[in-house]
Amino acid sequence: MHLQASSVILTGATGGMGQAMVAALCAAGARVLVVGRQEDALAQLTDRFGDQVISLQADLRLAADRAKVLEAARRLPDLNLLINAAGINQFSLFESMDEQAISDLIDTNLTASLQLTHTLLPLLKRAPQACIVNIGSTFGAIGYPGFSTYCASKFALRGFSEALRRELADTRVGVLYLAPRATQTDMNSTQVNAMNAALQVRSDSPEQVAAALIKALQQDLQEIHLGWPECLFVRLNSLLPRLVDVALRRQLSTVQRFANHAQAPVVMEKPR
Repeated sequence: MHLQASSVILTGATGGMGQAMVAALCAAGARVLVVGRQEDALAQLTDRFGDQVISLQADLRLAADRAKVLEAARRLPDLNLLINAAGINQFSLFESMDEQAISDLIDTNLTASLQLTHTLLPLLKRAPQACIVNIGSTFGAIGYPGFSTYCASKFALRGFSEALRRELADTRVGVLYLAPRATQTDMNSTQVNAMNAALQVRSDSPEQVAAALIKALQQDLQEIHLGWPECLFVRLNSLLPRLVDVALRRQLSTVQRFANHAQAPVVMEKPR
Protein backbone atom coordinates (compact mmCIF):
# COMPACT_ATOMS: atom_id res chain seq x y z
CA MET A 1 0.00 0.00 0.00
CA HIS A 2 1.19 3.49 -0.86
CA LEU A 3 0.58 5.77 2.13
CA GLN A 4 1.29 9.01 0.28
CA ALA A 5 -2.06 10.85 0.12
CA SER A 6 -3.90 7.96 1.81
CA SER A 7 -6.91 8.80 3.95
CA VAL A 8 -6.76 7.04 7.32
CA ILE A 9 -9.06 6.61 10.30
CA LEU A 10 -7.09 5.84 13.46
CA THR A 11 -8.88 4.98 16.68
CA GLY A 12 -7.20 5.17 20.07
CA ALA A 13 -5.16 8.05 18.70
CA THR A 14 -4.53 9.79 22.01
CA GLY A 15 -2.61 6.96 23.69
CA GLY A 16 1.16 6.68 23.53
CA MET A 17 1.13 4.12 20.74
CA GLY A 18 -1.63 5.97 18.90
CA GLN A 19 0.29 9.24 18.95
CA ALA A 20 3.38 7.50 17.56
CA MET A 21 1.24 6.02 14.77
CA VAL A 22 -0.16 9.46 13.90
CA ALA A 23 3.38 10.83 13.60
CA ALA A 24 4.52 7.91 11.42
CA LEU A 25 1.48 8.10 9.15
CA CYS A 26 1.84 11.85 8.69
CA ALA A 27 5.55 11.45 7.94
CA ALA A 28 4.58 8.95 5.24
CA GLY A 29 2.27 11.52 3.67
CA ALA A 30 -1.12 10.29 4.85
CA ARG A 31 -4.11 12.32 5.99
CA VAL A 32 -5.44 11.06 9.31
CA LEU A 33 -8.81 11.31 11.04
CA VAL A 34 -7.84 10.74 14.67
CA VAL A 35 -10.55 9.36 16.93
CA GLY A 36 -10.40 9.25 20.72
CA ARG A 37 -12.13 10.15 23.95
CA GLN A 38 -9.67 12.76 25.27
CA GLU A 39 -10.53 16.14 23.78
CA ASP A 40 -7.38 17.94 24.96
CA ALA A 41 -5.08 15.25 23.58
CA LEU A 42 -6.92 15.33 20.24
CA ALA A 43 -6.46 19.09 20.07
CA GLN A 44 -2.74 18.67 20.65
CA LEU A 45 -2.52 16.32 17.69
CA THR A 46 -4.25 18.78 15.37
CA ASP A 47 -1.98 21.58 16.62
CA ARG A 48 1.09 19.43 16.03
CA PHE A 49 0.28 18.09 12.58
CA GLY A 50 -1.87 20.83 11.11
CA ASP A 51 -3.94 20.09 8.02
CA GLN A 52 -2.83 16.47 7.88
CA VAL A 53 -4.93 15.65 10.93
CA ILE A 54 -8.64 16.00 11.65
CA SER A 55 -9.84 15.10 15.14
CA LEU A 56 -13.10 13.60 16.33
CA GLN A 57 -14.02 12.95 19.95
CA ALA A 58 -16.02 9.73 20.17
CA ASP A 59 -16.74 6.76 22.39
CA LEU A 60 -16.83 3.89 19.91
CA ARG A 61 -18.90 1.72 22.23
CA LEU A 62 -21.85 4.00 21.40
CA ALA A 63 -23.79 3.59 18.15
CA ALA A 64 -24.35 7.35 17.92
CA ASP A 65 -20.63 8.04 18.12
CA ARG A 66 -19.85 5.39 15.49
CA ALA A 67 -22.35 7.19 13.29
CA LYS A 68 -20.34 10.38 13.85
CA VAL A 69 -17.22 8.58 12.60
CA LEU A 70 -19.10 7.41 9.50
CA GLU A 71 -20.28 10.94 8.80
CA ALA A 72 -16.72 12.26 9.11
CA ALA A 73 -15.40 9.40 6.96
CA ARG A 74 -17.76 10.32 4.14
CA ARG A 75 -16.13 13.75 4.03
CA LEU A 76 -12.65 12.27 3.62
CA PRO A 77 -11.25 12.02 0.10
CA ASP A 78 -11.15 8.32 -0.77
CA LEU A 79 -10.92 6.59 2.62
CA ASN A 80 -8.63 3.58 2.22
CA LEU A 81 -7.24 2.67 5.65
CA LEU A 82 -8.88 1.91 9.00
CA ILE A 83 -6.64 1.26 12.00
CA ASN A 84 -8.44 -0.15 15.04
CA ALA A 85 -6.00 0.73 17.82
CA ALA A 86 -8.35 1.70 20.67
CA GLY A 87 -8.13 -0.52 23.71
CA ILE A 88 -7.89 -0.82 27.47
CA ASN A 89 -6.30 -3.33 29.80
CA GLN A 90 -6.51 -4.49 33.39
CA PHE A 91 -3.82 -6.51 35.12
CA SER A 92 -5.70 -8.69 37.57
CA LEU A 93 -6.36 -12.29 38.45
CA PHE A 94 -9.61 -13.17 36.73
CA GLU A 95 -11.49 -14.03 39.93
CA SER A 96 -10.69 -10.55 41.26
CA MET A 97 -12.28 -8.71 38.32
CA ASP A 98 -15.82 -7.44 38.66
CA GLU A 99 -18.42 -8.02 35.97
CA GLN A 100 -18.44 -4.42 34.78
CA ALA A 101 -14.67 -4.41 34.24
CA ILE A 102 -14.94 -7.59 32.15
CA SER A 103 -17.76 -6.10 30.09
CA ASP A 104 -15.96 -2.77 29.56
CA LEU A 105 -12.79 -4.46 28.38
CA ILE A 106 -14.54 -6.74 25.88
CA ASP A 107 -16.77 -3.91 24.61
CA THR A 108 -13.83 -1.56 24.07
CA ASN A 109 -11.20 -3.96 22.74
CA LEU A 110 -13.39 -6.20 20.62
CA THR A 111 -17.03 -5.29 20.08
CA ALA A 112 -16.44 -1.62 19.24
CA SER A 113 -13.74 -2.50 16.71
CA LEU A 114 -15.96 -5.06 14.98
CA GLN A 115 -18.91 -2.68 14.89
CA LEU A 116 -16.85 0.23 13.55
CA THR A 117 -15.32 -2.01 10.89
CA HIS A 118 -18.82 -3.13 9.89
CA THR A 119 -19.91 0.51 9.67
CA LEU A 120 -16.99 1.62 7.48
CA LEU A 121 -16.50 -1.45 5.29
CA PRO A 122 -18.77 -0.25 2.44
CA LEU A 123 -16.68 2.92 2.12
CA LEU A 124 -13.40 1.00 2.21
CA LYS A 125 -14.57 -1.33 -0.56
CA ARG A 126 -14.90 1.64 -2.91
CA ALA A 127 -11.17 2.39 -2.79
CA PRO A 128 -8.76 1.07 -5.47
CA GLN A 129 -6.80 -0.52 -2.61
CA ALA A 130 -7.73 -0.50 1.07
CA CYS A 131 -6.73 -2.12 4.34
CA ILE A 132 -8.20 -2.76 7.77
CA VAL A 133 -5.59 -2.95 10.53
CA ASN A 134 -6.43 -4.54 13.86
CA ILE A 135 -3.87 -3.88 16.59
CA GLY A 136 -3.62 -7.02 18.68
CA SER A 137 -1.01 -8.31 21.08
CA THR A 138 1.33 -11.19 21.77
CA PHE A 139 -1.40 -12.02 24.30
CA GLY A 140 -3.70 -12.67 21.34
CA ALA A 141 -1.68 -15.81 20.65
CA ILE A 142 -0.42 -16.76 24.12
CA GLY A 143 -2.83 -16.91 27.04
CA TYR A 144 -1.03 -15.27 29.95
CA PRO A 145 -2.04 -15.33 33.64
CA GLY A 146 -3.12 -12.00 35.04
CA PHE A 147 -4.51 -10.89 31.67
CA SER A 148 -7.27 -13.44 31.02
CA THR A 149 -9.94 -11.02 29.81
CA TYR A 150 -7.46 -8.98 27.79
CA CYS A 151 -6.23 -12.22 26.17
CA ALA A 152 -9.82 -13.18 25.39
CA SER A 153 -10.37 -9.88 23.56
CA LYS A 154 -7.14 -10.15 21.55
CA PHE A 155 -7.55 -13.86 20.70
CA ALA A 156 -10.99 -12.96 19.35
CA LEU A 157 -9.63 -9.97 17.43
CA ARG A 158 -7.00 -12.17 15.81
CA GLY A 159 -9.66 -14.71 14.81
CA PHE A 160 -11.85 -11.94 13.43
CA SER A 161 -8.93 -10.61 11.40
CA GLU A 162 -8.21 -14.03 9.90
CA ALA A 163 -11.84 -14.73 9.06
CA LEU A 164 -12.49 -11.28 7.60
CA ARG A 165 -9.31 -11.50 5.49
CA ARG A 166 -10.59 -14.74 3.96
CA GLU A 167 -14.08 -13.28 3.52
CA LEU A 168 -12.65 -10.31 1.62
CA ALA A 169 -10.19 -12.33 -0.46
CA ASP A 170 -12.04 -11.50 -3.70
CA THR A 171 -12.12 -7.75 -2.95
CA ARG A 172 -9.49 -4.99 -2.90
CA VAL A 173 -9.60 -4.75 0.92
CA GLY A 174 -6.79 -6.41 2.85
CA VAL A 175 -6.68 -7.16 6.57
CA LEU A 176 -3.55 -6.78 8.69
CA TYR A 177 -3.28 -8.09 12.24
CA LEU A 178 -0.33 -6.43 14.02
CA ALA A 179 0.61 -7.90 17.41
CA PRO A 180 3.05 -5.87 19.52
CA ARG A 181 4.75 -7.35 22.56
CA ALA A 182 5.03 -5.32 25.80
CA THR A 183 5.21 -1.66 24.88
CA GLN A 184 6.48 1.30 26.91
CA THR A 185 3.29 3.28 27.45
CA ASP A 186 1.17 4.62 30.29
CA MET A 187 -1.25 1.76 29.73
CA ASN A 188 1.05 -0.39 31.84
CA SER A 189 0.50 0.13 35.54
CA THR A 190 3.30 0.39 38.07
CA GLN A 191 2.70 -3.23 39.03
CA VAL A 192 2.91 -4.40 35.41
CA ASN A 193 6.18 -2.54 34.90
CA ALA A 194 7.57 -4.01 38.12
CA MET A 195 6.50 -7.52 37.13
CA ASN A 196 8.01 -7.15 33.66
CA ALA A 197 11.27 -6.04 35.25
CA ALA A 198 11.24 -9.00 37.64
CA LEU A 199 10.59 -11.42 34.78
CA GLN A 200 13.08 -9.65 32.48
CA VAL A 201 10.39 -9.04 29.87
CA ARG A 202 11.65 -7.02 26.94
CA SER A 203 9.59 -4.14 25.58
CA ASP A 204 9.43 -1.85 22.57
CA SER A 205 8.89 1.89 22.30
CA PRO A 206 5.67 3.18 20.69
CA GLU A 207 7.83 4.53 17.86
CA GLN A 208 9.17 1.04 17.12
CA VAL A 209 5.63 -0.31 16.89
CA ALA A 210 4.59 2.57 14.63
CA ALA A 211 7.57 1.94 12.35
CA ALA A 212 6.64 -1.75 12.15
CA LEU A 213 3.09 -0.75 11.20
CA ILE A 214 4.27 1.45 8.34
CA LYS A 215 6.59 -1.28 7.05
CA ALA A 216 3.85 -3.91 7.23
CA LEU A 217 1.45 -1.68 5.29
CA GLN A 218 4.01 -0.87 2.64
CA GLN A 219 4.75 -4.59 2.19
CA ASP A 220 1.07 -5.61 2.20
CA LEU A 221 1.61 -8.08 5.04
CA GLN A 222 -1.28 -9.97 6.63
CA GLU A 223 -0.14 -10.86 10.15
CA ILE A 224 2.95 -9.83 12.07
CA HIS A 225 4.08 -10.51 15.63
CA LEU A 226 6.74 -8.19 17.03
CA GLY A 227 9.71 -9.02 19.22
CA TRP A 228 12.10 -11.84 20.00
CA PRO A 229 11.72 -14.29 21.71
CA GLU A 230 7.98 -13.53 21.65
CA CYS A 231 7.72 -14.64 18.00
CA LEU A 232 9.27 -17.96 18.97
CA PHE A 233 6.87 -18.40 21.89
CA VAL A 234 3.90 -17.69 19.62
CA ARG A 235 5.03 -20.48 17.31
CA LEU A 236 5.72 -22.86 20.19
CA ASN A 237 2.35 -22.14 21.75
CA SER A 238 0.59 -23.11 18.52
CA LEU A 239 2.62 -26.29 17.99
CA LEU A 240 3.70 -27.43 21.47
CA PRO A 241 1.52 -25.64 24.02
CA ARG A 242 2.58 -27.95 26.87
CA LEU A 243 6.11 -26.50 26.67
CA VAL A 244 4.72 -23.01 27.15
CA ASP A 245 2.52 -24.29 29.99
CA VAL A 246 5.65 -25.43 31.82
CA ALA A 247 7.47 -22.14 31.22
CA LEU A 248 4.55 -20.03 32.41
CA ARG A 249 3.97 -22.26 35.43
CA ARG A 250 7.41 -21.19 36.64
CA GLN A 251 6.33 -17.54 36.37
CA LEU A 252 2.95 -17.98 38.04
CA SER A 253 3.96 -17.15 41.61
CA THR A 254 5.58 -13.90 40.42
CA VAL A 255 2.48 -12.97 38.43
CA GLN A 256 0.25 -13.70 41.42
CA ARG A 257 2.44 -11.64 43.75
CA PHE A 258 2.24 -8.52 41.60
CA ALA A 259 -1.42 -9.03 40.64
CA ASN A 260 -2.43 -9.26 44.28
CA HIS A 261 -0.85 -5.84 44.86
CA ALA A 262 -2.12 -4.26 41.65
CA GLN A 263 -3.96 -0.99 42.07
CA ALA A 264 -7.05 0.01 40.12
CA PRO A 265 -6.16 0.31 36.42
CA VAL A 266 -5.81 3.57 34.55
CA VAL A 267 -7.92 3.44 31.39
CA MET A 268 -5.95 4.42 28.33
CA GLU A 269 -6.94 4.41 24.66
CA LYS A 270 -4.31 2.14 23.17
CA PRO A 271 -3.36 -1.49 23.15
CA ARG A 272 -0.72 -3.11 25.22
